[in-house]
Amino acid sequence: MTTWHWVRHGPTHEKAFVGWRDVPADLSDTRQIARLRQHLPKAAMVVSSDLQRCTATAEALLGPRHQRLPHDPALRELHFGDWDGLHFSQVAKRDPELSRAYWETPGDICAPGGESWNQTAARVDAAVNRINAAHPTGHIIAVAHFGVILTQAQRALGISPAAVMAHKIDNLSVTEIRFDAEGPKLIRLNHLPD
Repeated sequence: MTTWHWVRHGPTHEKAFVGWRDVPADLSDTRQIARLRQHLPKAAMVVSSDLQRCTATAEALLGPRHQRLPHDPALRELHFGDWDGLHFSQVAKRDPELSRAYWETPGDICAPGGESWNQTAARVDAAVNRINAAHPTGHIIAVAHFGVILTQAQRALGISPAAVMAHKIDNLSVTEIRFDAEGPKLIRLNHLPD
């Protein structure tokens, strides 16, 4: 059995779409980071997206009994393509029907030059399967992004992309998913340790 502890990276304070754009995280809330570190398993593998907001958050959480796995580009956020860096209002003005459909009926709809929800989910599922095969027991702390974490919540809950998009994933929250012989099970979603 492998238990994943998905942590959303520290806040970026961006007011625009941030997908594959590499922006830093604000890790100044040292008390929240300390509470998060205290909540997470003391012995675990630690993996993160290769974007700096995740790698820096993962480094801030590392403990002496953690084993750092290589940064994994397959754990990157949804790829917003041409929308990355634009404000939501700019995207709505530029592509009104497409942008509404992207959020209201996620699945196979792609951002221009980007990827769909289903493509992201397939990419992340493959990475999780690969890591589970290499580490079939124990704990994995995975520092990733809003969309990535929701793809795994969707997988565990067996619900549609639109249904899972109704859930919130806060910065520095933990979503716990356990994999056993019966498949993934959601243990907790968007938990903020106190």
